[in-house]
Amino acid sequence: MAEAAGAGVDVNTAGNQTEVAMAYLQDEKTDGDMANLNLGELDLTTDEFILDEVDIHIQANLEDDLVKEALRTGVDLRQYSKQVEAELQRIEQASIKDYIKESQNIALLHNQITACDSILERMEGMLSGFQSDLSSISSEIQTLQQQSVSMNVRLKNRQAVRSHLSQLVDELVVPGAMISTILDSPVTEQEFLEQLHELNNKINFAKELSFRETLACSDIQDIVDRLKLKAVSKIREFILQKIYSFRKPMTNYQIPQNTLLKYRFFYQFLLANERTVAKEIRDEYVDTMSKIYYSYFKSYSGRLLKVQYEEVADKDDLMGVEDTAKKGFFSKPSLKSRNTIFTLGQRGAILTPAELEGPILVPHTAQRGDSRYPYETLFRSQHYALLDNGCREYLFLSDFFMVTGNSALDLFNSIMGKTLSMFLKSMSTYVSDCYDSIAIFLCIHIIFRFRAITAKRNIPALDKYWEAVLELLWPRFELILEMNINSIRNTDPQKLGVLDTRPHYITRRYAEFSSAIVSINQTFPNERTNTLLGQLQVEVENFVLKMAAEFPSRRDQLIFLINNYDMMLSVLMERAADDSKEVESFQQLLLARTQEFIEEILSPPFGGMIAFVKEAEALMEKGQLDRLKNDEARITQLVRGFSSTWKQSVESMSQDVMRSFTNFKNGTSIIQGALTQLIQYYHGFHKVLNQPTFRSLAVRSELINLHHLMVEVKKHKPNF
Repeated sequence: MAEAAGAGVDVNTAGNQTEVAMAYLQDEKTDGDMANLNLGELDLTTDEFILDEVDIHIQANLEDDLVKEALRTGVDLRQYSKQVEAELQRIEQASIKDYIKESQNIALLHNQITACDSILERMEGMLSGFQSDLSSISSEIQTLQQQSVSMNVRLKNRQAVRSHLSQLVDELVVPGAMISTILDSPVTEQEFLEQLHELNNKINFAKELSFRETLACSDIQDIVDRLKLKAVSKIREFILQKIYSFRKPMTNYQIPQNTLLKYRFFYQFLLANERTVAKEIRDEYVDTMSKIYYSYFKSYSGRLLKVQYEEVADKDDLMGVEDTAKKGFFSKPSLKSRNTIFTLGQRGAILTPAELEGPILVPHTAQRGDSRYPYETLFRSQHYALLDNGCREYLFLSDFFMVTGNSALDLFNSIMGKTLSMFLKSMSTYVSDCYDSIAIFLCIHIIFRFRAITAKRNIPALDKYWEAVLELLWPRFELILEMNINSIRNTDPQKLGVLDTRPHYITRRYAEFSSAIVSINQTFPNERTNTLLGQLQVEVENFVLKMAAEFPSRRDQLIFLINNYDMMLSVLMERAADDSKEVESFQQLLLARTQEFIEEILSPPFGGMIAFVKEAEALMEKGQLDRLKNDEARITQLVRGFSSTWKQSVESMSQDVMRSFTNFKNGTSIIQGALTQLIQYYHGFHKVLNQPTFRSLAVRSELINLHHLMVEVKKHKPNF
């Protein structure tokens, strides 16, 4: 290699040249071999000899870069090949000399490799020994693991047995502390309650063991039974004492009830272990509380009736009864704190939440203050007391006696049934002779609200009672309402005294009554009520028409109708909703009669002009206006008559209207409507005279300017 370097030969170039030479020699050899082929074996006509392959081979060699360079420079490839071969031989000789020069190092490397082989052989022997040792250790570990698993299983089995035996022994053993506490401690102490729980657990456990025929159970059965009898005896005595304390006069039974709830487990213990005693206590409680509630509510109801209004409505206090001929309810309007039967007043406040769930009345306090109340107030107080006590009692029964569903309802009825029957009986007696329909209707809605309260509290105990009360009240309310309807239907207008265009007292009664019922019914709408009110309204409308027919003139009839419709509408709109059927009906009636009255009052002073305008407009529609062409004298009279008298006529009409109607606001509205209608008629008069048929009339110049007329009319508009 040194020589090659000294000779200035580029090894890389020589290598590349060598590759070219070797490729060339190979091609030469291939060509020589092909030349030495037996020409007899070469069949140029056969399909196996494909010249295309030779072309591809030659083309591939020609694409080599060195071959391209040699061909381009015209080098003799044979000479060049020999030169390359000689250079390769020189390079080979140089390499051999280098190997000989490094022979000592190579021998040293050989010795070192041999020494390493010896060391690795010894290490292999050591590792083989370690592998053998590890195999024996692994088998020992597996043996230890199996022994450990076996010991763990035995340990768990022993622990399980110990746990069951320990629990069994603990449940079977009756501690001395339990015995002393059950025998000596008062039942109200917390320690007694705790030991009673433990005793109950031991009793249940002993029962379970007896079913399994466990022999150890017989060892403790006797002492457990004796402790049970002692506990039952002490609990029975304690609960009966609490129940008997209810019977003491002036006792607040809710206090001992709350005490019993603290010890509700006592009854649970009795129910589980001594059902006979549990039944005795339950029966004693039912009997005691039934008598207490009956006595309390009977006394309370009787005392409430003493603070009711002394004067109440009777069968003659009906809507259609004449005011002058009656002696009694309507003949004493000045009575202080008197309950009226057609006016709601402040009675509706009892349905507000503050009044509905307010404190109950205390009768003796009311008597000392000489206070008197309507029936619905007494009814509310009585039934709120029932609701409050009933809900509390139902919850106590469900909690202490551990009953639910129908069982709880049956137990509640066994206690409160007598009281509820007494309520229904006394109510039936009172309602059968009651003619105060507003009081009955208020009572119905009180029941609606109380029923909603019990439903919200999820207390179903009083549901059947509420239904029974409504079955008493609804028929009576309907009967009273039908009596009032019949009284109006059978009213004779000629027996009602002097005719007057002002609102009639019967229509005022209806307005007050209807607004009262509608305002109450809005919160809990009821179709039965709406039907009855519809019948009553029909009869009142017929009554008003019958009364109006008694007036000789249509003008007075209209004034009477408008005054009555307006009064009824005002009262209804004050208390009822604006969209109620009653309000809508009377609004339509009032509007129709008002429009007719406006035509009636415009007719005397302006009737000629109005008739002419209506006649002319009818002929204009038919195209026959020329038929009035010869009425020049009539038109002249109308124009000059209106111009000279309209101010006095409007003034007189305004004064007359304001005198005729009791409601100034209504009178003002009627005057405004009349003046508006007058302007419309005069505008129509202008329109007719502007037609070609009348344009030549000289009197047209005397027409009042329409704008000027409107300005003047506004001066006569009343202000209130």
